Amino acid sequence: QVQLVESGGGLVQAGGSLRLSCTVSGPISSINRMDWYRQAPGKQRELVASSFTEGTTNYADSVKGRFTISRGSGMTTMYLQMNSLKPEDTAVYYCHLFQRAHDYWGQGTQVTVSS
Repeated sequence: QVQLVESGGGLVQAGGSLRLSCTVSGPISSINRMDWYRQAPGKQRELVASSFTEGTTNYADSVKGRFTISRGSGMTTMYLQMNSLKPEDTAVYYCHLFQRAHDYWGQGTQVTVSS
């Protein structure tokens, strides 16, 4: 059974940094896509960044140049380095894995950016 667990959220002042981690347990395919999503209160969940096993990464325009998605060497861990945080980055951040036509989600971690 595949499980995803996020960590690293918290409260930070505007301009600060946080690093989120997502650890995957269970069977993981050699070909997959891992993403970070976020959902702010009263808003729809939105895609923040994606990482493909061949190395491609994509970012939402709102975070380009500030956030960096990366994978651990064993490809079972994913990170989101968030710099120059803004109050509008406040949301619950979710780790997502897509492999073999299945979607897997973590429980989410809260990120709060104070002005």
